[in-house]
Amino acid sequence: MADHRADPSALRFLIGHDLRVARERAGLKQVEAAKVLGCSQAKINYLETGKTQQKPDEVTALLRAYGADVEHVDRMASLAGRADQGTWWAPFGDVLPNWFKTFVGLEGLAASEFSYESLLLPGQLQTADYAAALLVGNLRVPPMDAPQVVRARMARQRLTDDTNPLRFRAVIEEYVLDRIVGGPRVMRAQLEHLLTLMQRDNVELHVMPVDVAVHDGLDGDFLLLDFDEAQSIGYIEYPTGAIYVQDQDQVAAYTLSADRLCTAALSVSGSADAIAARIAALDTSSED
Repeated sequence: MADHRADPSALRFLIGHDLRVARERAGLKQVEAAKVLGCSQAKINYLETGKTQQKPDEVTALLRAYGADVEHVDRMASLAGRADQGTWWAPFGDVLPNWFKTFVGLEGLAASEFSYESLLLPGQLQTADYAAALLVGNLRVPPMDAPQVVRARMARQRLTDDTNPLRFRAVIEEYVLDRIVGGPRVMRAQLEHLLTLMQRDNVELHVMPVDVAVHDGLDGDFLLLDFDEAQSIGYIEYPTGAIYVQDQDQVAAYTLSADRLCTAALSVSGSADAIAARIAALDTSSED
């Protein structure tokens, strides 16, 4: 996890999630866990929900009581011991919805991400002009905030980060390529940007052909975040909030769906050909 993407609240979320899963796996109730620390049940609840900063010695004591292996205990205690107090997205806090801030923090800490998008390109792949065009007339983003929202979206992108690039895999529906967001010129630049990103080893993009009538994505868009030191998390967003999938059996099911989607979609080279064909077909002369 990169220090320049520090977010204490996201770290607390990850550690709390891990503590709860480990406790439940051990078959202990919060009341029993409280006896390990000699504290109240309420404190255990706060530790597990990330409302309270977890101290390394508390994390170590609880995980040992839960029977976690030594390596895992050391990893989680190390996370709890991080002294970073700054939040990298703080300059954009005024334009990020509260429910979205947790995701932004988690995404910044993730080692890899999978995204299935049925209507638009994932934020990690968007150009600034494409992102700005999506906000025109948006009911939830005032026009005066739109430029800052775009800057925040660009700041989230880590695919070309020289120090800690995000490993990114995505499946998009074919008609996303045909939705001319921002006009032909903006869309052409966006599609060219996709081809440039696809040349990177850490980016894998698949296009789902329209003629694949039935596939795992029909249940809805979803996203997966994987971490080097913590358990994976699923994420499902809706217009005014989000659901975090933390049960590891459910996360495993979404991971299987991600793999099946990639298999059902065009190969990376076939996807690049489909994108190139759209670029060739775009007419930008009317915008000259």
